[in-house]
Amino acid sequence: MIAHPGLGHVAVGVSLGEGALVHASAYVDDGAVIGAHTRIWHFCHVNGGAVIGPRCSLGQNVVVMKGVRIGENVRIQNNVSVYEGVELEDEVFCGPSMVFTNVYNPRSAISRKNEYRSTLVKRGASIGANATIVCGHTIGRYAFIGAGAVVNRDVPDYALVAGVPARRIGWMSEAGFRLERLPGADGVARDTERLRCPGTGTVYERRGDSVVRTEEQA
Repeated sequence: MIAHPGLGHVAVGVSLGEGALVHASAYVDDGAVIGAHTRIWHFCHVNGGAVIGPRCSLGQNVVVMKGVRIGENVRIQNNVSVYEGVELEDEVFCGPSMVFTNVYNPRSAISRKNEYRSTLVKRGASIGANATIVCGHTIGRYAFIGAGAVVNRDVPDYALVAGVPARRIGWMSEAGFRLERLPGADGVARDTERLRCPGTGTVYERRGDSVVRTEEQA
């Protein structure tokens, strides 16, 4: 593993944080910023201008394009390309071979580099293996995208979505458990309910398509 710029395929102009390590088979180009204690594994390519935060892990064959911003403690599994226009906030999980895009209507014969659509994945969200995120959408905080789903619209905070196209089938806790409806929690209206994380006991409240965590335990 390489710990200093100018060695192997890590360019001299790379900013490599304390304790960050790059596998000898990976390429990191001039102008890339790699945070402290981040690990970049076999056959990765980080382009110049990409910024990767501390304590991240990039699995085998991950590509990070210029202009990409990746937060702290992000996990990107094998065979993922993070294209220009994508931003991953802290503690995002990207499953193996999931797909980002940045052009909505690509044609090989037509350059659309000035038409990139941004994709924002907010803090704590998880994207399952082989899922596809159509560009121009936002994945909410702690949302959970099921394996193989195709996301073609914004996903609310804490939402669990699956299918092609992806549809909401439930809600997920920050700890990664499917939220359960509290008994007798009908609320004053059908679009209001209280939910509980079976793993931690933390209580959440749903109002319409919005879920928030409370300070209660149940």
